[in-house]
Amino acid sequence: MAPRTLQPLAPRTEDDPRWASVLARDPAADGRFVYAVRTTGIYCRPSSVSRLPRPENVVFFDNAEQAEAAGYRPSKRASGDQTQLMEHYTVLVQQACRRIAEAEQPLSLNELAAHAGMSPWHFHRVFKAVTGVTPKTWANGHRADKVRTRLADRCSITEAMYDAGFNSNSRFYAATDQLLGMTPSDYRNGGGKDAIHFAIGECSLGSILVAQSVRGICAILLGDDPERLLIDLQDQFHAATLIGDDPDFARVVAQVVGFVEAPGLGLDLPLDLRGTAFQQRVWQALKDIPPGATASYADIAKRIGAPTSFRAVAQACGANHLAVAIPCHRVVRSDGALSGYRWGVERKRRLLERETQATSGNSLGLEKT
Repeated sequence: MAPRTLQPLAPRTEDDPRWASVLARDPAADGRFVYAVRTTGIYCRPSSVSRLPRPENVVFFDNAEQAEAAGYRPSKRASGDQTQLMEHYTVLVQQACRRIAEAEQPLSLNELAAHAGMSPWHFHRVFKAVTGVTPKTWANGHRADKVRTRLADRCSITEAMYDAGFNSNSRFYAATDQLLGMTPSDYRNGGGKDAIHFAIGECSLGSILVAQSVRGICAILLGDDPERLLIDLQDQFHAATLIGDDPDFARVVAQVVGFVEAPGLGLDLPLDLRGTAFQQRVWQALKDIPPGATASYADIAKRIGAPTSFRAVAQACGANHLAVAIPCHRVVRSDGALSGYRWGVERKRRLLERETQATSGNSLGLEKT
């Protein structure tokens, strides 16, 4: 009975252009689809050198996630090839990033996916897995970099608008709050209309300065000298209006201090992140490192699709003004040793030890106190 049931499926498989890629074991088709074998319950990449199945036993899926959702498991060879597959994905994503950067107008998700030979859904997942952000977020970050660069060159706002790929004033000004955190003219003038509330206190790591703009927490600075922290804030927001001694801000400061003392609890406050597209990608990757875990600068570079940019990753960590909220203390050298930290290696050590102890306690079922 089974052969008669499956026999009509053979022509369907043989007529599918993907079957030709399987027969040719075409590596160029890897990442575009996988094929599963009904009789074994496993799925493989098109280039797999495993014994070819009978066509009536084959079913195609767009990606491994769909195959696993249908109940299939990866072949041993497919499991061993995951590193090679990620390298292939990384190349495709790097090519997509170049297309975004070189395009005169924003590219749609469908256009980017078609260039990569993937479905839009699969491309979106792969892009985020490689870079840590969605294609739209990456594109917005790149456009923000273009706008910042052109405004810093003292070009006109209209020139900056068109150079960044905006074809109308309304779209440009609607996007600048997200891209720059302020209007283009304010950005070019150093953020002169920004009102920054701040307060300086003490925590177990020494002095702490917390600052907040209308968009969220924009600085969490640690150190031994409160005056030095204030100078750092003034340097960062040199043209903003700094407002201290605000009683209503005390609750926010207490919440941030509580988070610094116990990062695993999370910080339920909006953040005002101001950085280049590359820095934003690095910072997002840092936020994805869970408490108690670490990653090397090279690891982060690979995660954001820039495997050779580990030095630039270190520079992005050094440019971080949001201690603990953007956990650059969780980045270590490739050999596991602690390296430089904006607020001192000893603070980095204490933060990591505290998180490791908290994680170990929770894994043993201990209650938080």
